[in-house]
Amino acid sequence: MYDVIVVGARCSGSPVAMLLARYGYRVLVVDRATFPSDTISTHFIHQAGLARLNAWGLLGRLQATGVPPVRHMRFSIADIYTEGFADSVEGLTEVYCPRRTVLDKILVDAAREAGAEVIERFTTTDVLFEGGRTAGIRGLAGDGTEKEFRGRFVVGADGSSSTVAAKVNAEFHRVIPAAGFVYYSYYSGLDWGHHNRIRDEQQFATCPTNDGLHMLAVMRKPDRYREFRADVEGSFQSVFDRVVPELGEDLRARGRREENFRAIRYADNYYRQSHGPGWALVGDAGYHKDPITGWGITDAFKYGEMLADHLHLGLSGERSIDDAVAEYARRRDEESAGVFQLTVTMASLTPPPFFYSALNAVSQSPDYLKKFFAMVAGGYPGEEFFAPQNLEKLYEEVGTPPERRLLTASGVAH
Repeated sequence: MYDVIVVGARCSGSPVAMLLARYGYRVLVVDRATFPSDTISTHFIHQAGLARLNAWGLLGRLQATGVPPVRHMRFSIADIYTEGFADSVEGLTEVYCPRRTVLDKILVDAAREAGAEVIERFTTTDVLFEGGRTAGIRGLAGDGTEKEFRGRFVVGADGSSSTVAAKVNAEFHRVIPAAGFVYYSYYSGLDWGHHNRIRDEQQFATCPTNDGLHMLAVMRKPDRYREFRADVEGSFQSVFDRVVPELGEDLRARGRREENFRAIRYADNYYRQSHGPGWALVGDAGYHKDPITGWGITDAFKYGEMLADHLHLGLSGERSIDDAVAEYARRRDEESAGVFQLTVTMASLTPPPFFYSALNAVSQSPDYLKKFFAMVAGGYPGEEFFAPQNLEKLYEEVGTPPERRLLTASGVAH
């Protein structure tokens, strides 16, 4: 009998298993993959996420893989351009964009080292119940044998198509339809650093990653998918040509694609019921948003740690375990709301006039620009950044005409 069974061993599942094992609990984590292995994903880890790796003693392992640090960012919407970087967040002055083949192996190894049992090539097919509570899982081992494992608590960390979520009938709430699709690959010959650029309902992002390569990704609206697929190479290049022509020229002249393109047709943006009798959801299983802001991994770390801490309260007898996990879900929803709203706003690729107005003013204020990059890094609340009274001070500082001082997404001007 396990104390906790975790389904899914990547960016949310392995940290939960590792931290619970460090508390001394008997933990099983299963995944249908073997490690190292790749998965379709953004790679970016914000300073707030790196702070969790650092606290867990794993940041040095990531740095030892040779993934280059990023200490400067470039961001633009149409002709509004900003560049800079956040101040230190919990002592971290850089960000990283590691390959998932690298990052996930570090996390899985750390869970094993902490004492968690890890079973790879195990496909979970069902969740077991007794007396209205989850009691374990059933699934297929790598050799095709059906097996059952019993546990006091089951955690679904198995992504947006979560089997655990389906079996416990976790309902969706606050669903916002996906705004686009993504193609990405890896290129040699470039020294661009980090970019996140948007123009004419097209976006691209770049970041250096392992093995001397840059990850290049583009995003377009769903109605362009069929056209894009008809000529992926040409369509990919055309986004760079349109959004930042000089980078399009450089890509054509110096860039060499080293791997196949990956396509992402993401699920909708959503929150899902993430707790119930004997179960909880973490990572994309319970809360998913568009990749445009690169917050998936960081949130998996933050809220994986939060869930582990609340499970400890319940497993230790300090609180009712169901009450403790309900508190985790409430806090996650509350604390992630700012990032969620910023993400769905940017993912539209046609941000509202309010956003343009604010960003234009930000680009003219060195002090507020620092706050912008701090917000991106997770070191400054989005609710404060966009608070009407703070924007009013910003507009006053940079001399924005009264009729252009938009203070809310509804376009209220003073």
